[in-house]
Amino acid sequence: VPPPPIAALMNMEPAEFSVGHAVFTGLPGEEHYNPLGTVHGGWAATLLDTVLGCAIQTTLPVGTTYTTLDLRVTFVRAITRDTGRVLGSAEVVHRGRRVATAEARLTAERDGRLLAHGGASCVLIER
Repeated sequence: VPPPPIAALMNMEPAEFSVGHAVFTGLPGEEHYNPLGTVHGGWAATLLDTVLGCAIQTTLPVGTTYTTLDLRVTFVRAITRDTGRVLGSAEVVHRGRRVATAEARLTAERDGRLLAHGGASCVLIER
């Protein structure tokens, strides 16, 4: 199955999955820069939203999907192309019948420094 177009645009890919846990990697580049000369916060938010949703998806039965209700992001350090590969790791905090929540961290692969963290709530949709 080919990756979704957003994965190529954002230069991110899945790395690890288990029930209630997901890891993605992302490689920031100049194509992700804002006018201030750093990676746009939307890049980090997109990586967080992806890994948070996928962690929740690992807990869902076949035929159930989800959509993000809210996304909370706290930026800790600026990200640039010199940051290198970024790891996004998420864990499910709560999985109910209608809503699930998860928390995630973005860290620099090179030295483990925290770049951003956040959380999301997702509504679960039975098909």
